[in-house]
Amino acid sequence: MPRFAANLTMMFPEVPFLDRFAAAAKAGFKAVEFQFPYAFSASDIKQRLDDNGLTAILHNFPAGDWAAGERGLPSLPSRVADFRAGVAKALEYATHLGVDRLNCLSGIPPADADPSLVWRTLTENLRYAADEAAKANIRVMVEACNRYDIPGFLLNTSAVTIKAIDDAGSTNLWLQYDIYHMQRSEGELAATIERLLPRIGHIQIADNPGRHQPGTGEINYPFLFDTLDRIGYDGWVAGEYNPQGATESGLEWMRRS
Repeated sequence: MPRFAANLTMMFPEVPFLDRFAAAAKAGFKAVEFQFPYAFSASDIKQRLDDNGLTAILHNFPAGDWAAGERGLPSLPSRVADFRAGVAKALEYATHLGVDRLNCLSGIPPADADPSLVWRTLTENLRYAADEAAKANIRVMVEACNRYDIPGFLLNTSAVTIKAIDDAGSTNLWLQYDIYHMQRSEGELAATIERLLPRIGHIQIADNPGRHQPGTGEINYPFLFDTLDRIGYDGWVAGEYNPQGATESGLEWMRRS
């Protein structure tokens, strides 16, 4: 059976963020992730982790001005200094919290930007982040996100994300495989996960349509969970979804797997 974690940014929306740690523990989770912890002190988050016997497994690098539409900085040629400052900030939090994986969102490059410059900026920034994180024994994930939810997102398939990782040329870069995003972008989930298993560093889940909990849509999660066991995936599987109904009543997918 896969090891399941809760994404606190999305899974307990009715609960104040710092209280979501207790809610996750009460629901039976042993590990949590979150997108952007930076509005809270690392010490306060660490206290909630310790109080509830939880392990933090992943959070994101700062992704720019989210409210203004930014979805990551590494592919923006004018924001290299900001991205690299964000790398330092993310590593500070990760080190304090015991997080051993950081996720990098590639972002939405300007429509008028030179594609070759965008790609070079991305791969150089990925290599920089990977090298800095390696000093702290932290792995860097690179996530593909579908362009229906995030129009213009640079890395939107597993193939193009693997190419970015390869072009960056670091052994400390891994694919973050979000099953919801990849169902929308490319399908062929089980075969792709098996083929790319040596490159996958983290898996996230939600159903489609709606990005709700497994069992509410078209994705055959019992089959996929069995596939993960069969092929020997030993990492965490994190629920990153918008609960349909009360969060606690929508966790049958975890109990039945």
